[in-house]
Amino acid sequence: MKIAVLPGDGIGPEIVTEAVAVLNALGESFELEQAPVGGAGYEAAGHPLPEATLKLAKEADAILFGAVGDWKYDTLARELRPEQAILGLRKHLQLFANFRPAILYKELADASSLKPEIVAGLDILIIRELNGDIYFGQPKGFRQAPDGPFEGSREGFDTMRYTVPEVVRIAHVAFQAAAKRGKRLCSVDKANVLETSQLWRDTMIEVAKDYPDVELSHMYVDNAAMQLVKAPKNFDVVVTGNMFGDILSDEAAMLTGSIGMLPSASLDAKNKGLYEPSHGSAPDIAGKGVANPLATILSAAMMLRYTLGKPEQADRIEAAVKKVLAQGLRTPDIWQEGATKVGTREMGAAVVAAL
Repeated sequence: MKIAVLPGDGIGPEIVTEAVAVLNALGESFELEQAPVGGAGYEAAGHPLPEATLKLAKEADAILFGAVGDWKYDTLARELRPEQAILGLRKHLQLFANFRPAILYKELADASSLKPEIVAGLDILIIRELNGDIYFGQPKGFRQAPDGPFEGSREGFDTMRYTVPEVVRIAHVAFQAAAKRGKRLCSVDKANVLETSQLWRDTMIEVAKDYPDVELSHMYVDNAAMQLVKAPKNFDVVVTGNMFGDILSDEAAMLTGSIGMLPSASLDAKNKGLYEPSHGSAPDIAGKGVANPLATILSAAMMLRYTLGKPEQADRIEAAVKKVLAQGLRTPDIWQEGATKVGTREMGAAVVAAL
């Protein structure tokens, strides 16, 4: 099984190194090949997604991704900035379904900003459509405003678009995921304002006919954002579009105390996937050895479960993470009084030892 390893920028190389060590400790015959991406790709080949990196990603069975981005690249043309690498991979590989679990480990209940009685036992899954919406819709750009009260002024514009087939395929993914969990699916939109969201809602209702055992509900995105902090355990599986999903999944991540704990998977129609931590490149702490590698390690576990067909090895990794947390080891982002503060390498080594 060939795994493309794309560490990226900032803390990406540090956290990916620990995830690779965990994979190597499993005793499986993985072929791991590394390539530059993001700012590292720009430095190596003049583009955030070099042709050789894209070729490797297409040939691999799965992709383990770190993070991209650094302030020093903010002056580049938009198409050359590191973040374009992840957008390009999603587009070229047709990775349309993003899975972001938000799980609060009991050992970290006090790390959440919410009261333990509200958030303890949290286990929700946010499924975000990745290939459409305002991020990819055309036309977009800059122009002189053609109308309105400020006609003639410079304006920026983007287009929110979804077709029925795009919504149908993410709907099936979401319903199938809900059927394997609590059989409850909440579709989040803004159908009271947006035509795009009305099409989304109508399509979800139609697809629901194929899944009579799954309870479908609908919620406007502003209410969903409020309910995530008011009563998060009322959710089981949430499905939404690209922009709303981007925002809500980051909000849900913080319910667990640290975004450094949360993995993610981006899958195509055949379950080939790109696996990455939900957090960013954190250039402010890069090279300091304090980044939390657990989200990346748990992303590797998701890779084993969803793409590589090795759920028993995924279980081993997740059990090892729980054991390390039970031992009281904490990186700075999840540290509390009385716990043992460790760095990136120490946390990764502890997971390997627990395996």
